[in-house]
Amino acid sequence: MIISRFLRRGISTSTSPTRRRSWWDHVTPALKDPINAVTDAFLADPCPYKINLGVGAYRDDEGKPVVLQCVREAEGKTGATNFLESTSTAISSKLVEESAKLIYGEDSDVIKERRFAGIPALSGTGACRIFAEFQKQFYPDSTIYFPDPTWSNHRNIWGDAHVPDRTFHYYHPDSKGLNFVALMDDVKNAPDGSFFLLQPCAHNPTGVDPTDEQWLEISSLFKVKNHFPFFDVAYQGFASGDVERDAQAIRIFLEDGHSIGCAQSFAKNMGLYGHRVGCLSILCNDKIQAVAIKSQLKQISNTMYGSPPIHGISLVSKILSNPDIKALWLKEVKVMATRIQRMRATLREALERLGSPLNWQHITNQVGMFCFSGLTRAEVDQLAKEFHIYMTHDGRISMAGVTTKNVDYVARAIHEVTASDRDIKILHNIGAYKVNTDICSTSLGTKKTRARGMNLAL
Repeated sequence: MIISRFLRRGISTSTSPTRRRSWWDHVTPALKDPINAVTDAFLADPCPYKINLGVGAYRDDEGKPVVLQCVREAEGKTGATNFLESTSTAISSKLVEESAKLIYGEDSDVIKERRFAGIPALSGTGACRIFAEFQKQFYPDSTIYFPDPTWSNHRNIWGDAHVPDRTFHYYHPDSKGLNFVALMDDVKNAPDGSFFLLQPCAHNPTGVDPTDEQWLEISSLFKVKNHFPFFDVAYQGFASGDVERDAQAIRIFLEDGHSIGCAQSFAKNMGLYGHRVGCLSILCNDKIQAVAIKSQLKQISNTMYGSPPIHGISLVSKILSNPDIKALWLKEVKVMATRIQRMRATLREALERLGSPLNWQHITNQVGMFCFSGLTRAEVDQLAKEFHIYMTHDGRISMAGVTTKNVDYVARAIHEVTASDRDIKILHNIGAYKVNTDICSTSLGTKKTRARGMNLAL
């Protein structure tokens, strides 16, 4: 009876594939994120001595992720907490308050007068995304200026909010330092009232930061041009080992009376990469404006994800608000930064010891998690193919992936792919390095790799 009823209505019961609508055939794979692509290639490599220098998360000198002691202590104090709706609001407010103190200064007028609007965010990425949406809503015709180069996801974040972007000069490929003159020219020539994204410390991907004197000049020109500085703070503490010192650029802009936006992440400097804890704050003229802006930020976040998970927020709030745990965290930040600084010096020394014809001074001149090595895409590919060392194609090295055990091998591999004179290639010294020539044979078959003949006792 049912079939006859369909037939009377002229509706076919055929399920032939040629007649069935396919909703998603037009969907093609998204372009891979450059950093995730490095991780994927690393994981797919069967060689047991492979090295990942791609991901910007801290590793200890054994190459392993670290759970900081301050996090363990905060966990012990929050483990019995009942995360109810009534307590979640208070914990979130505490995160915003403590985050603002950390970046603007505990004794700053901004804190005393409550002249900031802030909300918790899904790490720095979430904070940037919310601000991008806020910018689009209230300055719909505006553009965002990014340093060239910048973190690969910045463009995606503002693009998703339909905010067009441009770049300003930042890195000088010849000096492997800051292109300050060109930077200032671009800031000067940008239309008055433009939005600029700045990284106050441990610039990703270059590791190149302006000096305090240069920040003073940048701030002064921003004031003249009435530009809006938005700071992405992902590595506070990793540049100098001192979180106060690493906030100096923002304090300079604050002292000069700028309106400021700030995205903070605690993924790296607290080792909470999987918790996605961050904060977005915007400086305001007064409390009334702060209330209005906060309401708009909360509305934007509510349409995206509601609110971040409370457990990570509780950990960060406890670390920043408990004097003893905070003191422990500050010591651990110093330890992490010092290890990276030591690996910079060791890598540079190893390359110079090998007689490299290149100047590697930039390895120790740059700061923070990353070294912008100057390696070409072809050299990066060669490192992966022949030496099983992985990094992004722009030559960015995550120094946290360099350890006491692998630094000599990394140096020899870099020397091998960059040496201009074939006579000085290190592989003629193959007998000097003891290695099991079959270390990768099980996985790689009969394929010969340049890694053979180099010390792989990592």
